[in-house]
Amino acid sequence: MRAAATRQQIVDAADQLFYERGYEATAFADIAAAVGISRGNFYYHFRTKDEILAAVIVLRLDRTRGMLEHWQREAGTPRERIRCFIGMLTANRAKIMRHGCPVGTLCNELAKLDHDAQQHAAEIFTLFRDWLASQFAALGCAAEADRLAMHVLMRSQGVATLAAAFRDEAFIQREVEEMSAWLKALEPRENAASST
Repeated sequence: MRAAATRQQIVDAADQLFYERGYEATAFADIAAAVGISRGNFYYHFRTKDEILAAVIVLRLDRTRGMLEHWQREAGTPRERIRCFIGMLTANRAKIMRHGCPVGTLCNELAKLDHDAQQHAAEIFTLFRDWLASQFAALGCAAEADRLAMHVLMRSQGVATLAAAFRDEAFIQREVEEMSAWLKALEPRENAASST
C-alpha cells in the first residue's frame, strides 16, 4: 500500500511540474525533491521520464473522464453541460494566465519534440471533442455536432493561449461571456429548417 501511495505522489508531483515547467525542463531530481524521496526510491517506481509521462497522461485522462461524468450527472441539459466546459476558463483563470491550458501546453510541447507520447496526450482532447459532440447532438445539432465541438475546443484553446500571453483576466471573462451568449443563441439547424 505504501509503495502505491509513493508512486501516486510521484505522478501527482510530475503532473504539476510538467504543467508549470514543461516536460523537457523537468528533471528526475525536480520530481524527487517535490515528493521528498531519494533517487534510489524514485527509480524503484519509475526508470525513465517517459514512464512518468505515460502515468501522468493516464492520470489526466482519468481525471477528465471523471469530470465529464460529473457534468453529465449534475448538469440538467446539454446546453448547461457545454457551459460547464466553457466555464473551465474562468474557474481555472489564475493557472491558465500563468501556465496556459494543461492539455494544450503538453500536446504542443510533445509535438515539438516529436515525442511518441504526443498521440496519447491528444486523447484528452479527443475525450473533450467526443463529449462536446454528444452534447451538441443531444441539443438537436446532430448534423453539425463535431464541427461545433471543434469550434468550442478551438476557441477555448485560443482564449487560454492569449490569456497566458497577455495575463488579462478581463479578456477571459469577456470571451467566456461571448461563448455563453453564442451557445444560448445557437438554434439547431434541424429545428430551424422545420419551423420555416
